[in-house]
Amino acid sequence: MVKQKPELLAPVGNIESFYAALNAGADAVYLGLQEFNARGRASNFTRQLLQLAVLKAREKNVKIYVTLNVLIKNRELDQLIDALAFLDAVKVNGVIIQDWGTYYIARKYFPRLVLHASTQMGNHNSVGVNYGASKGIVRTVLARELTMPELEAISLQSKAELEVFIHGALCYSFSGMCLFSSYSGGQGANRGICKQSCRRIYQDGGEQHALFSLKDNQQIENLQKLMQLGIRSLKIEGRMKSADYVYQVCKAYRMAIDDQNNIGIAAQMLELDMGREKTSWFLGGNVSDGITDDPSIGIHIGQITDVSRKTISFTSSEKLAEGYRIRVRNANDDEQLYLKIENFSQNGNVYQVSADLFGKITKGDDVLLVRVKTQSFSSRLGNVNSLPELKKIPLKKQEIRKGLQIEGGKQQKPMLLVRIGSPAWLPKLRFDDYDAVILSYKRSDWEKFDPNSTVHQQNRQKIRIELPKFISEKHLDFYRKLAVKLVASGFNHFFISQLSQKMLLPSGAKVSCNENVYVLNDASARMLDEEKIAEFTYPLENDVDNLLSMSNKQGIVPLYFYPELFYSRMPVKINQESNLFADETNKKFRISVKDGITIVHPSIPVALFHYRKQLEKNGFNRFLIDYSGEPMTANVVKRILKKFLDSEAVQPSTNFNFKLGLK
Repeated sequence: MVKQKPELLAPVGNIESFYAALNAGADAVYLGLQEFNARGRASNFTRQLLQLAVLKAREKNVKIYVTLNVLIKNRELDQLIDALAFLDAVKVNGVIIQDWGTYYIARKYFPRLVLHASTQMGNHNSVGVNYGASKGIVRTVLARELTMPELEAISLQSKAELEVFIHGALCYSFSGMCLFSSYSGGQGANRGICKQSCRRIYQDGGEQHALFSLKDNQQIENLQKLMQLGIRSLKIEGRMKSADYVYQVCKAYRMAIDDQNNIGIAAQMLELDMGREKTSWFLGGNVSDGITDDPSIGIHIGQITDVSRKTISFTSSEKLAEGYRIRVRNANDDEQLYLKIENFSQNGNVYQVSADLFGKITKGDDVLLVRVKTQSFSSRLGNVNSLPELKKIPLKKQEIRKGLQIEGGKQQKPMLLVRIGSPAWLPKLRFDDYDAVILSYKRSDWEKFDPNSTVHQQNRQKIRIELPKFISEKHLDFYRKLAVKLVASGFNHFFISQLSQKMLLPSGAKVSCNENVYVLNDASARMLDEEKIAEFTYPLENDVDNLLSMSNKQGIVPLYFYPELFYSRMPVKINQESNLFADETNKKFRISVKDGITIVHPSIPVALFHYRKQLEKNGFNRFLIDYSGEPMTANVVKRILKKFLDSEAVQPSTNFNFKLGLK
């Protein structure tokens, strides 16, 4: 039995999509301002247009949620405060966030704002949901990698509203845990400008494949089950998609939510969403066919039959109409050309369209339908001059910024920490060389871990226990019991990968955060300080300008590491026994699997030792050497430690974004 009819939540990237969502029966829409949202390439909304949209939505009893779901750099805090003040004054129905700094400022200075935890926050278990609820976050957008039994368990224990993606594109990596785009040129997925590295073609043993390109998510068959679980909001992905897509998909799910007898008709409608092949993925219980070797969108409808200097002719299995859009895929070099169907003639299933593509396409090239023109949607919301004046809370940004600074603690003891990913590294280390050793082990290693062994007990004051980025619902008790056992044996200091993981630790445990708990600004640092976090680690994708701009310099700076570019629950197969593959520039990457998680590392490390003296001069004196992604070789520990002590560059290596900058 359905507990309550869920909210149907539609994506809105522009005004036409806004009207499409309203016309198709959406209960709510989510959209972004022109700053601070995870779809930076969408048209998005100016502040005046958002005001008009809010007024229009209220007339239709439709809610508007605004996405501020990106990580905030330190120099952007003033701009963030302005944005939050505006949203508070406009009285939007909710703000979707990722950054704990955004949370801290919103809660402290704009308490009326209703906060939703973005899927970028990586919440994937009941502990994450309920920790957010304890902080006043009313809704959590869950990770897309959950199985149906996991979702059921979370829904039974949740103290907050739950939101689930039911349709649209899927990311290969857990949202909020992808560094590939950032690594490939500073365009951070966590900053809203993803280069879609998982959609690219890679070299795999002499062959080329889209190794990581997932099919599109479609949950129409699981819709009734989701409704029975009491999921509060069913979310459609697609703020970069056309108004036609929004209308078609939203209309289909509206029909199915209102009457389960319409599910069959709705499924037929969704065949024309112009996306990729479909998968129900983890919710459907079978991910074996989740990856497609064709990352492009569109429905294959025919082939080019003739090309002249003025026209092209092609077959089509679908009936086409004026305003439809097609894409021609060159069979030889995969070049893709888009064309609007205008002034065409038709003879049976053969269409002739005016277009000068001679020399660019050839007979036999594939034709794909990428857009169906269902109806026209207005591109006007109203007269901005008629808008009422907003009553904003008077704010003194300078005072807010000052309030973010942490009192005391200016002087701190210099520290060198090292992280290892396997017990096999322990014999290679001299504990005397480090102030702390972080054990980042897999579950089977923890099951064999003897806390009373001589080497562990002799060094227990230096040992830190790290929890993984993903802990499934069924493994929560494993880590709870592990923490109790270790604390009882004298291992009292933990590094957590999600802020909510502090709830898994016994009372009195000392808690620090690794780089997955993002601290790109003073507000997030302040948040962690108030949460009694002992130490935190700056993000791997950080840049030197942002780092130096922070007033809080007490975090740990990673100076040597192999970043986890993809962190995914989805298995992937490659031909190479070495598990190496390469991109179009022949940069090589390595695949490994840890506790069922597929991890992609670059084949060379990020090494920043030659910046150590500059960092120390500017007040940073806590540093991390991370071997968890390092292939174990002879003398690697001795060689890397010497490079650190001498502040020397490592070759070969890369600076990641440190000098080039994180966009």
